[in-house]
Amino acid sequence: MKRLIAGILICLCLEAFASANEAEDRVVRAALALRDIMDAPDGGIPQELIDKSVCVAVIPSMKKGGFFFGANYGRGLMSCRLENGVGEWSSPSMFRLEGGSFGLQIGAQAVDLVLVIMNLRGLESLLDSKFTLGGDASVAAGPVGRSASAETDAWMSAKILAYSRSRGLFGGLIIKGGTVRPDQNANFELYRQPMNVRTLLMEKTSPIPKDAQIFLNELNRISPKR
Repeated sequence: MKRLIAGILICLCLEAFASANEAEDRVVRAALALRDIMDAPDGGIPQELIDKSVCVAVIPSMKKGGFFFGANYGRGLMSCRLENGVGEWSSPSMFRLEGGSFGLQIGAQAVDLVLVIMNLRGLESLLDSKFTLGGDASVAAGPVGRSASAETDAWMSAKILAYSRSRGLFGGLIIKGGTVRPDQNANFELYRQPMNVRTLLMEKTSPIPKDAQIFLNELNRISPKR
């Protein structure tokens, strides 16, 4: 019996350690994906558009298999500008994306997804316990090119603009029906305490974990406080 209890405790400790590593690894991979996209020599998200955004969400390395068998699933994180969309970037909050239909670029081995939230109505959608892309929040394929104008029909009408990158290929992405939910377990592992999504994305929280700061450093590099 003692051996059984000891084995269970070891398994629980290993699971907690693995979960914490996953949260920290997710932050690093998201920061690297965002850097690769913004620094791409032949394209990227327009700088003007990033500067006008109120939130940025990244899902690094979504895998190929699930998209063909209806098991669409990805884990990412997001940060929003404080002070009603004009201040510094907030502490990141973890989320999950499930289901939905995606553009043809998802046919590759691994895909990085970036969602650029353009207005406060899109931010309010993020604060729900769950919301549907293309349903609760309008989504459009984002314009491409660092010098491309952000004054497009897509930006004027959509709450969220979507992008994907795979094997060096980058472009706007059509997403419909995907459900976004907070990943509270990952938030707990990252911050070592229960965290409210609204508090993370709309209020200044401190201290910010060192691993979470990695993603914020990248956002501040590409688009500092307005």
